[in-house]
Amino acid sequence: MARKPPDVTVLHGHRVISGSELRATFVEQDDPGTNPVRLRRRILHGAVLVMLVGLIVAAIVVALGIMNGQIKLPATERSKAAASVCPAATYDYTPPGKVTLNVYNSTSRAGLARSIAKEFSDRKFAVRAVGNTSSSFRGVALVVSGAAGQSAAFSVQRNVPGSDYVQDGRTDASVDVILTEDFKGLTRPELVDQTPGRLSCPRENRPVADQSKVTPKPTAPPTTR
Repeated sequence: MARKPPDVTVLHGHRVISGSELRATFVEQDDPGTNPVRLRRRILHGAVLVMLVGLIVAAIVVALGIMNGQIKLPATERSKAAASVCPAATYDYTPPGKVTLNVYNSTSRAGLARSIAKEFSDRKFAVRAVGNTSSSFRGVALVVSGAAGQSAAFSVQRNVPGSDYVQDGRTDASVDVILTEDFKGLTRPELVDQTPGRLSCPRENRPVADQSKVTPKPTAPPTTR
């Protein structure tokens, strides 16, 4: 009598799980539709990946904008403005006869512009206009010129101790002197330093809020003080 072949699915009274059954079990567990934890995890990973890609793209766009000059950093703007107002060049003393000068009085002292203009004329400066103006600048005096008049402005500053230089948009080489409340007088002619040097700009502890407010605005008709 032939023996019945052994049942390979049973071992020592326990059922043996086949490989196909085991794979089917894991595939079923991996199904996101039946595993909410795994589904949420996949959604979270996808959101993080999208955010990282967005940040990388934004960084590339900003970098290209800075390189192309389309995006300007505030610090860069401030440094350019400071450089345009206070030149770093060294100037020779321009002979007074080559300097065209305007003298304005922004104080309440009557006759100040007229008397100081007379002193400049005695020093051979070519005084053109003398009159009144208004200025919010607080200090000794302002020396104002365009880029073409910086060397002449340097010579004027050497005659006005404690003055500050401000550049405006004029195209000629004329120089304005705005006498303000702390003005005491010009340097004595024999003490004027005529060696090369740099322009002296507004000091940091006394900033000018608006350059348009310190540019001379003579009354019409101009009257001398």
